[in-house]
Amino acid sequence: MNANTLKWVFLFSLALLWGSSFILIKKGLVGLSPLQLTALRVLITGVFLGLIGFNKIKQIQKWQWKWIAISGFIGTMLPTLLFSYAETEIDSAIASILNSTVPLLALVTGILFFSNQFIRKQFIGVVIGLLGSVLLILAGASLNPNQNYWFAVLPVIASLMYAFNANILKSYLEKISALGIATGSFLILIPFALGILAFTGFFNTEFLAQEAVQTSLLYVTVLALFGTALAKIIFNRLIQLSNAVFSTSVTYLIPVVALFWGFLDGEQFNLLQLAAGGVILLGVYISNRKKKQKKAQAA
Repeated sequence: MNANTLKWVFLFSLALLWGSSFILIKKGLVGLSPLQLTALRVLITGVFLGLIGFNKIKQIQKWQWKWIAISGFIGTMLPTLLFSYAETEIDSAIASILNSTVPLLALVTGILFFSNQFIRKQFIGVVIGLLGSVLLILAGASLNPNQNYWFAVLPVIASLMYAFNANILKSYLEKISALGIATGSFLILIPFALGILAFTGFFNTEFLAQEAVQTSLLYVTVLALFGTALAKIIFNRLIQLSNAVFSTSVTYLIPVVALFWGFLDGEQFNLLQLAAGGVILLGVYISNRKKKQKKAQAA
């Protein structure tokens, strides 16, 4: 499979994995607090990656560990915490929609802080995708007027962190294997995760004996292994095959998957949201079309 085909396979795989993550967070919050869910997700992922990818961290040079640590915090732990708190007040599908601001933020941060080139067609595609996201937000707000939309600020802050992380991966960690990056960043996070769990009383036997907690543990385990560990490896590889803007375009596809799961879970959905999903897909296509044209011209 050539690199161009493979990046699209990775993109849609990530959409499925991360699009399903929001409903898993919602289910996990039934028995766990946002802090506990975040720490447990990090701990399970870190242990799993440590078992399968420990040898890969030998690729990380001493000067790169700083960026590995930053990537771990702003690319995983802090955004996960912000999304978990957000979903205590807003629907999982709405949280995923707000996550679709990542490509625009990646484009802006890339230009302002990482000396990336401004490409007009790419910018137009991102704006179209963002317009689709705004339509989805408006439709969700009309269906759920009683939700506290101040909490919608949290996913936007998390999206800004994701945008910086994508540019950091592309600028400073491109030579390291995707598994090596993921393993290194989560090994750094494990002590913090253990501290949070101990501080919040997670290891108390009476707490763990609760049925709601045990059910939440199951959802978080699935979330950690697939929505975090596997997805992180795929995303890191996707960054290496493409660029920060294309890779973060997955956040335009995530709401489509998240809305499907939200609908099955009883969250309200209408035709305007479906139409907005089509606008989002159009934005993904346009934002990537410039690269294909560039290759054709080079040939």
